Amino acid sequence: MKIRFVVGLGLLLCSWSAHATVNVFACEPEWAALVNALGGKHVDSFAATTAFQDAHYVEARPSLIAKARRADLLVCTGADLEVGWLPLILRQSGNAAIQQHKAGYFMAAEQVTLMDKPSKIDRSQGDVHAAGNPHVHWDPYRMLTIAKALSTRLVSIDPQHATDYQANLLNFESKWRRHIKAWEAQAQVLKGKKLIVYHKHWNYLNHWLGIKAVGDLEPKPGIPPTSAHLASLLQTVRATGADAILVNTFQNDKGAHWLSSKTQVPVVHLPYTVGGSQTAIDLVSLYSEVINQLVRDVQ
Repeated sequence: MKIRFVVGLGLLLCSWSAHATVNVFACEPEWAALVNALGGKHVDSFAATTAFQDAHYVEARPSLIAKARRADLLVCTGADLEVGWLPLILRQSGNAAIQQHKAGYFMAAEQVTLMDKPSKIDRSQGDVHAAGNPHVHWDPYRMLTIAKALSTRLVSIDPQHATDYQANLLNFESKWRRHIKAWEAQAQVLKGKKLIVYHKHWNYLNHWLGIKAVGDLEPKPGIPPTSAHLASLLQTVRATGADAILVNTFQNDKGAHWLSSKTQVPVVHLPYTVGGSQTAIDLVSLYSEVINQLVRDVQ
């Protein structure tokens, strides 16, 4: 009877191992979407934020700490985007596997070269990221580099399913490169367009597509639009012209609409990440929706 029990337990454990999933704590929806594409049935991902939250400002809730405590892999943006809340979650989780310098700690921004790295930092500049612009998921080529590094990390954490992870990466890369060609062809009409932006969320996208940001609704990074700054932007638009004012789904658009009312420049609301609209359900549909909308609304 005892031998039968031991054998049965061994079979049960082997069965569990064959179907075990990697629990992933993703700080933002774009990384949950990427890990799902690369991990497939072998991952169970959770996004700590939504498309309607600014990832700079998130509360380190007990529910997030509990999720981090059970995670095998942490996938976040890094470059201090989550500096106001992620360190507390990591400390309180007590999960050694996802701490810095461990295999379960993955920062997307650390895998690529960042734009907008300041030459010097002081508090008078506002909420400036010392490492550079963290909003890397809007460069499709950087996303490929990140995807390859993330796939390698999944293999290191779960080598039993290495073949599946490698196949998923090849499939993702093939489809992603085809979409890049289509997006670039479609977006040719956007080259040279002038935009007013809100924060530096779109700098990678603008650089990729040859779009120029001629003004920012923020007087300094992290500072909401002020009356004086909006008045200055009004003069900028009248002097240089602008084709659209971009606002993310989680941003207050009051200042954008005031500027639009004075200049007749349209306000374009864009989903910043996966889940920001009913159709932006993964990375491909997110990119496609944003480019479709820009081509349609930026005149």
